[in-house]
Parts: sequence; C-alpha cells; structure tokens
Amino acid sequence: MHAPIVKHITNHISPSQDDLQLFNSVLTQVSVSKGQFLLKSGTYVKHQYFVVKGCLKAYYLDDKGNSHIIQFAVENWWIGDFEAFFNQAPAKLYIVAIEDAQLLSVSYDNLQKIYDQAPIYERYFRLLLTKAFIGQSKRILSSQEKNTKERYLEFCASYPLIEDRVPNYDIANYLGVTPENLSRVRRLIKS
Repeated sequence: MHAPIVKHITNHISPSQDDLQLFNSVLTQVSVSKGQFLLKSGTYVKHQYFVVKGCLKAYYLDDKGNSHIIQFAVENWWIGDFEAFFNQAPAKLYIVAIEDAQLLSVSYDNLQKIYDQAPIYERYFRLLLTKAFIGQSKRILSSQEKNTKERYLEFCASYPLIEDRVPNYDIANYLGVTPENLSRVRRLIKS
C-alpha cells in the first residue's frame, strides 16, 4: 500500500483494511518533472492527483493571457481541476510542476466504483472538499479585507511548507499583488 495516502486517509476517516486495499488498488503512480504540465486547459480531466513528493501549481489564463494562480499543492495535498473532473468537462486550468513530483492518480471511473464499493470514501472526499471550500472562501474574504502584509502572513501561517519552495512572483500572483509589493513587505517583516 502507498503509505502517504493511507496516512492521509486515516487522518480523516477510519476505513477497514479491505477498504484501504481497494482504494490503493486503483491508484496509479505518476511522475512529473519540474516545468512539466500535468494538465492543460481544454483537455478532458480524467484524474485527480495526490502529491506524494514535490510541489505543483494550478492556474488559469484570463482573456488577456494573464495567469492567475488558484492553488499550490505539496506533499499530502490533492490537486486537479475539480470542477472539470466532477462534471466530466474540459479543463479550465493548467497544472504544472514547480519541482519534480511523485503523484498518485485516481480516475473518475475508478472513484465512482470506489464510492459504490466503499461508501466511506464519499465521506473522505466530502471532508476534503468542505475544507477546500472553506479555504477558498477565506482567501476571497482575505483578498477583499486585508492588506498585502496581512495576506502574506496569513499565507505563511496557512502554508508553511510552500513559502520557501515557490518563487516570489508566484506567491505574489496567488495573493493578487505585484512581486515588487510582496518583496517590499517581506523586507519590512525581516527588519
């Protein structure tokens, strides 16, 4: 069995050994190199990915070609274009590796089978999606109510494993500020 995902699952739910074995049986190992795309906009989304090792980012391009980062993912996080995955529609997002990454993927069809055979996994994914929804809501409110310093400190507190692994311009993009503004705030915090 894949130890990292077993630990992640058992931190959220209490599946039987048979349920764990069943879930592990449908996982596929995937490797992506730094700079390699895991997903591109317009392609059909057939998998979700659990990060065993590495760092990735998910972003979309607006009508002017500007990128907007909506998610980073490091060890023990799930990443994918979840809207496209669950609606079985073309992706709107790009997902690229910031570092070499080792992932475990689950296909849409296999996940539906898992839900039928081991319904406890519906609870697992509901808990994860609820947590993600709350995180997105907090991020929206933060971007509307807080200044750059407050947002950056909140980012560092919420994502301590990411801050040193992601370029400054990507963090700035995620926070919705300029890289220069973020650099200024970082200097002020360090002094």
